[in-house]
Formats: sequence, C-alpha cells, structure tokens
Amino acid sequence: MAQTVRPLDGITVIALEHAVAAPFATRQLADLGARVIKIERPGEGDFARAYDRAVLGQSSYFVWLNRGKQSLSLDLKAPGGREILAALLADADVLIQNLAPGAAARMGLGFETLHASHARLIVCDISGFGDVGPYRDKRAYDLLIQATAGLIALTGTPEHPSRAGLSVADIAAGMNAYSGILAALIQRGRTGEGLRVEISMLDALTEWVSNSLYFAHYGGSEPARAEASHPSVAPYGPHRAGDGGTVIFGLQNPREWSRFCAGVMGDPALETDPRFADNPARVANRPALTALIEARFSGLTLPQVEALLDSADIANAPMNSMADVWAHPQFQARNRWREVDTPAGPIQALLPPATLSGVEAAMGPVPAVGEHTETILAGLGYDPEAIAHLKSSGAI
Repeated sequence: MAQTVRPLDGITVIALEHAVAAPFATRQLADLGARVIKIERPGEGDFARAYDRAVLGQSSYFVWLNRGKQSLSLDLKAPGGREILAALLADADVLIQNLAPGAAARMGLGFETLHASHARLIVCDISGFGDVGPYRDKRAYDLLIQATAGLIALTGTPEHPSRAGLSVADIAAGMNAYSGILAALIQRGRTGEGLRVEISMLDALTEWVSNSLYFAHYGGSEPARAEASHPSVAPYGPHRAGDGGTVIFGLQNPREWSRFCAGVMGDPALETDPRFADNPARVANRPALTALIEARFSGLTLPQVEALLDSADIANAPMNSMADVWAHPQFQARNRWREVDTPAGPIQALLPPATLSGVEAAMGPVPAVGEHTETILAGLGYDPEAIAHLKSSGAI
C-alpha cells in the first residue's frame, strides 16, 4: 500500500520558470511531494500555455509539465511584487529559474546575493550556454542547442540533417536540474548550507552526444547519418516485411549474429561471409545486408517476421505511432495511467518513470493562471484589502 509520506514532503520550491527545461525539473519535484510555487505573468501566464490547444483546449506542453504546482500570478516589476517574492524566499528550500540571460541577477536573485541572507537556500540556474564565455548572453532555444551540440548533424538522412522529434535539449537540462537539486538537498542535509546548481543546456545535451564526440575526435571522421538505423551497428534499424509493415531489430554481439543467420535467415553460412563476418564489416556493407534481409522477409507478414525474431531471441519492436503508444498493453498491464485534473477537465497521465516502492507519486492538478495567488498571499499574512490593492495595481 502506498505511503502518505513522500520523499520531498515539506520542501518548498519557488519557480521562476517558463517553457520546458525548468518546468520539467519542478514537475518531477512536485510528483515527489514538494510544494512548487510557479510564478507566472498576470493574465497570460507561462507562454507555454499558448503553444497549442490540443488537450481539451489547453497546451499539450503545459499539461505535461505543470501538474501538481501552485500558480501565483505576480509581476516582479510592479510595486509590491519583489516584496512578495522576498517573503516566499524566506521560507523556501529551492529557487529555480530559466529566465533570459542575466535577468535573475539583475533582480538580485543571483546565488551569492541570496546566500548571504538565505544560507540554506538552494539556487538552480538554467541557461543556454552558462555564465561565462562568448555565448553567455546569447538566447537559446531547444532547436538552436540541438544544432550547437551537434545533434542535428547526427540525425536524419545522409542528404538531409534533421532535428530530434522532441525538445531533447530542454529535457536534458531539466533532467540534470532535477538530479542536481536532489543532490544539493542531500548535501545541505550534511552541511546545513545551500548550494548553487548551474545547468547549461549546451552542457546537458553535449553530454548526451559524447560517444559521437569521441567517435569523431579520436576516430577521425564524423558519424554517418543513418536515418532510423544505428550508425555504428548493423543490422540495427527498420526492415520491411512482405505485407508492407516495418519491424525494427538489432544485434549486439557475435552470438546474436550467429542465431540470426541460422534461425531467422535460415542460412548458417551467412555467419562467415567475409562481407558480414564482424560488426564493422556489416556496417560497411549495410546496403547489401539490408537487401538480403528484406528479400528473406518479402514472403512474410510483419507478425510472422516478429515471431521469427522472437523465436531466435533477437530484440525487436514495431514502429509505433503515438496512437499505438497511448494504447500500449504494457502501460495497462502495469497500471501506469492515472487521472489528473486540469482547468478544462480530467486527463490521463503516465506515472513518473522512477517507481519508488511504497510511495505513490503526487500527480496533482494542473493549475489555472494565478489559481493559488490569494491563498499563497494570505499564507504570507496579506489581508483581503492588501490583496485587492495588489490586484488593482497589476502586481498580481
């Protein structure tokens, strides 16, 4: 039975966040029980709210990234706005921000400034390129970081490089921010002192392409763009069956190659064919190997190919659409779906990937813009008249 106590119960996070990177980090903190107060622009809120209207008229990005948070509408440039933020920080454990370069420091929210008066506060700063260097003040969006980190050069066809199909630079930064904040909380438990967690999107994504960096730097050539195939393992990628279906499968070692030749191709002699005798040879002769495989599959349906691969213990998967993923039987069998409330009605959401024994993820509602403003201000000691004044002045 799930416990009522979660790992981050009692932890308060103040989030000056927008778009993807910081919201991805704080949503995971909220799922672990943290109280996340998301500061949004009065009226419009986080601009990710307007990215699309796919989910009951709401942004698919926003409902994915912002469940379980409290929304405080606050203009930090309006009279009284900065005082409210200061009151929140007095009792906060974490401040996270991914504002424009230099914006937080100009508001007095740099780590050194805050640490002098909030010694236990952990400050997480997410930027595109980091604090120093020639790119320090350059704006950074996900696609631009994909290009800068070389991911686009690795992705697509030989003729046409392509972006990854998701906001992978933002997600890489958010994952590192999340783990960095957890590490800082552990360290603070030992020392009593808050730390700064600095995340650069470029650093985060370049870490993820490091094997390709090594391959190019030490190997002397750029990795080839191989569409949906693995650039340095063969066979490893999509192959067509006779009914037009596509299966993706891959081999990792000589034992699997031997089983594949005998059990799937029905040709044990293929194992020692000089063109395919080891993985580098198979990569060099990929077109010829693919032609042989698809000739073998041409008289088979996709289910028959999958059964043949399974019988030889060769890892394989169909090329699923988003609809296929939504209906995937593994999620149903493992009870991974939960209902989450949103301002437009309930939606389904998958549990966080990290399952903690005996702990159910919080997965609270997605907030409307400023939904918790009056409650938060009342908790800080603001009376109804003061709140009304803040509203009339445009501060909230």
